[in-house]
Amino acid sequence: MSNVSYHISNLLEKMTSTDKDFRFMATNDLMLELQKDSIKLDEDSERKVVTMLLRLLEDKNGEVQNLAVKCLAPLVSKVKEPQVETMVDTLCSNMMSDKEQLRDISSMGLKTVIAELPLSTTGVNLTTGVCKKITSQLIGAMGKQEDVSVQLEALDILSDMLGRLSGALVSFHGSLLSSLLPQLTSPRMAVRKRSILALGHLVPSCSPALFSQLTEHLMMELSKAPPTSMSRTYIQCLATVSRQGGHRVGEHLEKLIPMVVKLTSVEDDELREYCFQAFEAFIRRCPKEMSPHISTVTQLCLKFMTYDPNYNYDDEEEEDSMDIEDGFGEESDDEYSDDDDMSWKVRRSSIKCLEALIHTRRDLLLSFYSSLCPALLARFKEREENVRADVFSAFSTLLRQTRVGSSHVGLITEQGTAREEEPTFAMLKKQVPVIVKVLHKQLKDKSLKSRQGCFSVLTELAHTVPGALEEHIPALIPGIVFSLTDKSTSSTMRIDALSFFHVLLVSHPPQAFQPHMQVLLPPVVACVEDSFYKITSEALLVTQQLVKVMRPLDKNTAGGFDPKPFVKEVFSSTLKRLKATDIDQEVKERAISCMGHMVCHLGDHLGAELKGVLSIFLERLKNEITRLTTVRTFTLITSSPLKIDLSSILPEALSVLGSFLRKNQRTLKLGTLACLTALVTHQTSSIKPAALEPVLSELPLLVDESDMHVSQLSITLLTCMTKACPSSLAKISSSVLPGVFKLVHSPLLQGGALAAILDFLQALVLSKTSNLGFSQLLKSLMEPFHSPQCLSDIHRQSYHSVARCVAALCSVCSKDTPGTVSSLIQQVKSHNSPESARVLAVLCLGEVGRSGSLGGSKEVQAVILEAFSSSSEEVKTAASCALGSMAVGSLNDYLPFMLKEIASQPKRQYLLLHSLKEVISACPAPSLFPHLESIWALLFQNAQCPEEGTRNLIAECLGKLTLVNPDQLLPRLKKQLTGGSALARSTVVTAVKFTIIDQPTAIDTLLKDSIGDFLATLKDEDINVRRVALVMFNSAAHNKPSLIRGLLPKVLPHLYQETQIRKDLIREVEMGPFKHKVDDGLDVRKAAFECMYTLLDSCLEGLDVLQFLDHVEEGLKDHYDIRMLTFLMLARLASLCPAGVLQRLDRLVEPLKATCTTKVKAGSVKQEFEKQEELRRSAMRAVAALLAVPEVERSPSMAEFANLIHTNADMASIYQSVQGGDAPGLSPAEGMDLD
Repeated sequence: MSNVSYHISNLLEKMTSTDKDFRFMATNDLMLELQKDSIKLDEDSERKVVTMLLRLLEDKNGEVQNLAVKCLAPLVSKVKEPQVETMVDTLCSNMMSDKEQLRDISSMGLKTVIAELPLSTTGVNLTTGVCKKITSQLIGAMGKQEDVSVQLEALDILSDMLGRLSGALVSFHGSLLSSLLPQLTSPRMAVRKRSILALGHLVPSCSPALFSQLTEHLMMELSKAPPTSMSRTYIQCLATVSRQGGHRVGEHLEKLIPMVVKLTSVEDDELREYCFQAFEAFIRRCPKEMSPHISTVTQLCLKFMTYDPNYNYDDEEEEDSMDIEDGFGEESDDEYSDDDDMSWKVRRSSIKCLEALIHTRRDLLLSFYSSLCPALLARFKEREENVRADVFSAFSTLLRQTRVGSSHVGLITEQGTAREEEPTFAMLKKQVPVIVKVLHKQLKDKSLKSRQGCFSVLTELAHTVPGALEEHIPALIPGIVFSLTDKSTSSTMRIDALSFFHVLLVSHPPQAFQPHMQVLLPPVVACVEDSFYKITSEALLVTQQLVKVMRPLDKNTAGGFDPKPFVKEVFSSTLKRLKATDIDQEVKERAISCMGHMVCHLGDHLGAELKGVLSIFLERLKNEITRLTTVRTFTLITSSPLKIDLSSILPEALSVLGSFLRKNQRTLKLGTLACLTALVTHQTSSIKPAALEPVLSELPLLVDESDMHVSQLSITLLTCMTKACPSSLAKISSSVLPGVFKLVHSPLLQGGALAAILDFLQALVLSKTSNLGFSQLLKSLMEPFHSPQCLSDIHRQSYHSVARCVAALCSVCSKDTPGTVSSLIQQVKSHNSPESARVLAVLCLGEVGRSGSLGGSKEVQAVILEAFSSSSEEVKTAASCALGSMAVGSLNDYLPFMLKEIASQPKRQYLLLHSLKEVISACPAPSLFPHLESIWALLFQNAQCPEEGTRNLIAECLGKLTLVNPDQLLPRLKKQLTGGSALARSTVVTAVKFTIIDQPTAIDTLLKDSIGDFLATLKDEDINVRRVALVMFNSAAHNKPSLIRGLLPKVLPHLYQETQIRKDLIREVEMGPFKHKVDDGLDVRKAAFECMYTLLDSCLEGLDVLQFLDHVEEGLKDHYDIRMLTFLMLARLASLCPAGVLQRLDRLVEPLKATCTTKVKAGSVKQEFEKQEELRRSAMRAVAALLAVPEVERSPSMAEFANLIHTNADMASIYQSVQGGDAPGLSPAEGMDLD
């Protein structure tokens, strides 16, 4: 400590030196000392340092003064409160000094101190004390009307302080407002502007009463019809208040809008600009409250976006557009100049207002296409460059919103036609010729900003309606070529032109570009040779696409175009880039990829050059930086229909690729496996068995359940090798097969990995490799199931996997099948066999029978029926699956028998219905037609079964049966809604759920017409029917949202009604001496909230977010399960609709805080503690999502809650764990700058 004090006092002594260099160096050393975390000053040193630094602020040397200001920042956290107050007092009094330089440096000092004041609770007393001192002095300084510069500095510092520490100034908010409002009438414009800024920072955290006082003051002043200059100030202030105060201005809009509308008729351009800025702020912050005024504002925007009183747009010239000389329009624009003309600001602000409208009101998209779209297109001719850029931006937003609005496609027959059915797309397509006509000339405009805007609009258009520009490509090509070749074009412009060209090539057919290849290729090749790497990179991407255009490998698009004249030009420029090693990595990778496409599409035109290219590829394969791209390129080349000869590099390439399988990089491993599979498949004749050894030795380790995808690709590669060169596999069968069998017995095996194993085993048997015959494989597969104690160790999924494998082997070894079937029958009959072996044998019989190879074998049928009577539930379930599988293979033999059993055996009914479900799911529709009526009648006889599990199974069978013949069966299903009991109605509604699948099917159009009738059951008097109706609605919203979008206005009120807690459904049950409450409405409420969660993803545009949030708010106080759901919803809403969430934030914080702070009663059971802990974690995830919302710091209650989390160790640890570590965004006010 004494050493530090001694060192500091030495520095302080040097600071009094007459030599300015000594003073500078000493101050610099002091700053470095203060920045150390370890430094601790005693009271005397603190006082001396503060006094000296304050004296240095008046130093004659400017550099010393600046260093002294910098020292104040670390000093704030190193000295105690009295010293900080001394600093602040001195700085405030200096700020009102007559000396301008001292005043400026003191202002900088004050801003530095404010920026360093602590926000955490531990330092809150210091912050509050200092803020009070500064504020009272600043309020005094603001009153100094005679000295404007002091006023301006005071307002500047106040803005900084309110922006960062508004919460600490709550007690001053009233007096600050009283001091700031008179400044709005100051004769100095700068004072008025800074006052508006300070008010903007005050608004987010002020009380509702103060907010109303401020808004009413502004409205009252406006109503007095003040001079235009004052009206401008008040409107500017209103816009700022709306931007910063968000939704709070919403309740005043009814009075405000007419005033602002009236002011737009005043002949003052700046005032009009501010009016539209205010409208924009209202639209962005209060979209719901603005709804009644949208048409008024839209009309004003449309009127003033063309407001250009001093310039005459010659419409006749514009109409001739397409063939006019390019320079003509530009010359006439340049002739006009008027520096005092401010009308462009009015046009720009009205267009920005329209953009805000398009952005916030996606629900009005269709009307925008009829009202705003033509108006925006007409303004593409705007003479002012900045305004034109905003027109392009607004139109791009319209296109983006169209694309976002159609993101959930999923109806009718083909994916492609679904979009075209949307009226917005139909209207946009009609406008495409107009868009191209207007932009065509501007693509050759001298202004780079205009051309960039054109490319931006065209790129959005190509993304939104792919293929729409096909017939207009001849009109667009000159513009693209101009931007690529024009000497004055900037790098950014070239990149934008190339980027658009790439989008155009990807989204349109090759035939559209082939006739223009001679014009297109030279400028692109020139860009490939450009010195700027970003241009080269983008040009290589375009070249790659042009290579595909020259010779498409797709048979449908391959035409009579001859690529030969262009090959040399493209090849030489790409090869130059491919050979270069001293270039950017992105260029290296794209050169490899581009050359790969050239070899793939045009390899037969490269002749002797091909060998050289392949050897370069081999070099790049050995390079760690480029190996992944090269692996993918090899995969592409190998799969080429041109059958490229790779024999010159194959042995070495295989060795390198084999080494990649040892690497930890997963993407490289996956890419290598895909490449090897392609090589073994397409280059079989060139590969010697010995060359595969480096690969084979690595494969056994990759077949493991820890990474199913890698395992799947490894087994696919093994299958290809088995077919291509079976001899090579003999060496590794002992190391690979144990891994494969372990995978077969894994509970994780399903889907693609299982299919790969089935193919591998079949290939293995057919390869006739020694010691890998049918019987050995069968034994290895089934052996684990014959151990008596294994039943508990083997997962149920393993039985089904092994059964599929056995059936796959039987299907390729028909001569061994009868013996296998007999052996399986004996195992089922044998009472000495362990249960696991009997279960497996039954399932194997079913899978073998699925292929139809068992026919209607009476012996097998008898064995399966006997298994239905087994004492083991596992055997019975297996028999149910097996009977279904065999019926799929021999429908006429088994189905009548199965239906008869269902009708006559009530005890076995549930198991037999499972078999029937398998038949309906797996059989092709035509084979089921003869049996439809008998199945339908049987199912409806049992539709009122009191057992819910059986009813659900019947409903699933009905739903899947309806898909077989929807035209006939869906109307019959609908008819069943009117008659019958509540149980029958619930079965019918559940059946509809199973007709809604996530793939387009023939039933979709019929469902769209009739789903409203099924959803009418949401009004059913039976609670269970309402619950299943909600489950069905949820399924539709998830799988086919287009079915229910149009019904939302009718359905949502009933959905929201089911989220309410109903006291009449809560009953009390006596359990011995205790009374326990049972809520019969809980399941229905849970189903309703699940629907709400699904709607957020699929039908967000059809929801009124604020109404939705009202019900989410209720759910936050409901049962454990529902609260967990609403926390998820809240987190989702925070990212999807931040503006709506901010409007309700104060009401949402309380239930979140209650959940996070609730403690379980001592002595509660372990489950209670676990549930509460899970609730707190879920609530904290929602809080983390809310804290990520921009401008959340404007809510005082949220800032207070964030502070509470920060200071409470328990909550802070939960917060950090859900964030995955330290949480920098915890204190929202700390990390967010309120500009």
